Amino acid sequence: MPWKESGVMDQRLDFVRDALSERFTMVELCTRYGVSRRIGYKWLGRFAEDGKRGLHNRSRRPHTCPTAVRPVLTELVCEFRRLHPDWGARKLLKVLRGRHPEIEDWPAASTAAELLARRGLVRRRRRRRPHQHPGVVAIATSAPNDLWTADFKGQFRTGNGVYCYPLTIADQHTRFLLSCHGVLSTETAVARPVFERAFREYGLPRAIRTDNGVPFATAALHGLSHLNVWWMRLGIAHQRFIPGVRRRTGRTNACTAR
Repeated sequence: MPWKESGVMDQRLDFVRDALSERFTMVELCTRYGVSRRIGYKWLGRFAEDGKRGLHNRSRRPHTCPTAVRPVLTELVCEFRRLHPDWGARKLLKVLRGRHPEIEDWPAASTAAELLARRGLVRRRRRRRPHQHPGVVAIATSAPNDLWTADFKGQFRTGNGVYCYPLTIADQHTRFLLSCHGVLSTETAVARPVFERAFREYGLPRAIRTDNGVPFATAALHGLSHLNVWWMRLGIAHQRFIPGVRRRTGRTNACTAR
């Protein structure tokens, strides 16, 4: 067995004493303490160099870092920043390279920016929260009918060769599928009756969240369509995903309210 967690130093001292007594061979000694010969010779060597202090665990932190910025470059960048407090890291490095062409190991702009921030020469900017319409219902709903989600789940050809477009409506809070109805197209004329039946059966939601496809949005002013105008007349807020946000960031709560 390897060194025990408790009394590790005592075991190492006992190992060294037994090794120095020459009562056991190295193979027997390592078998007795449950360690390899490499480990045994390592602790004997450390004891020979530093005595009992050498039996303590040493830090594995590297002594050098080949990618670290040289102190002279660090001071040069920081001093230049003090002279030009309005310049960013990229501009500072660009001007310094022109003034000191003999230096080749300049840090990257990101490294210089972190260096200036650690020295307190850069004030980190607070990220602004994206503007959100006051009527937007939060993604974390608190009750049924707070928010519905609606979407056409693609299309497929039926056995008679006619395309079917499944229109799904779900409640965001309960995750209950309110409707899954196959219609012949994505036009408002065939989608509106599906919503009318859902409204009669489950009541009106506070908001409906959709993508920017037909019939939920158009290329008209503010993306208005006959369907979302009808919703708004009923007092339902229409929320649409910002184009590209969900695909780029993976977030699903970035939307606009109309």
